[in-house]
Amino acid sequence: MRGWHWIAVAAGVPLAATGLWLVYHFDPNAAGSPFPPCLFRALTGFYCPGCGMTRALHALLHLDIATAFGMNPAVMTGLALVPGLVAWHFGWRARWFAPIVSVVSRPNFWLVLIPAYWIARNLPWFPFTALAPG
Repeated sequence: MRGWHWIAVAAGVPLAATGLWLVYHFDPNAAGSPFPPCLFRALTGFYCPGCGMTRALHALLHLDIATAFGMNPAVMTGLALVPGLVAWHFGWRARWFAPIVSVVSRPNFWLVLIPAYWIARNLPWFPFTALAPG
């Protein structure tokens, strides 16, 4: 890695650790939570793609996988891919993982997935209602 990469990692790791500590110790579901509510939801009444992410991370840190997935399935699925993507970046090249890397590294995948997820989680019919934060 280049010098500025190490600086970014040196700054990012303590920030991420602090954020994880806060999410672990303060329940976003509790009254008086220090975490702000979703501004998009407050203004429109609709869920954004990130709605439920803080609550999902809180549940995940407490090893409640089912609740975490129920809060934001897209983010939890994405987090499951992160270790493989990091390993791929550092030289691990499993043949079975190559198609996943190929798909998620294309911007057009995200330009379709995020708006589609955003719309789908606001539809009032099953199975789409399962995408809304629980």
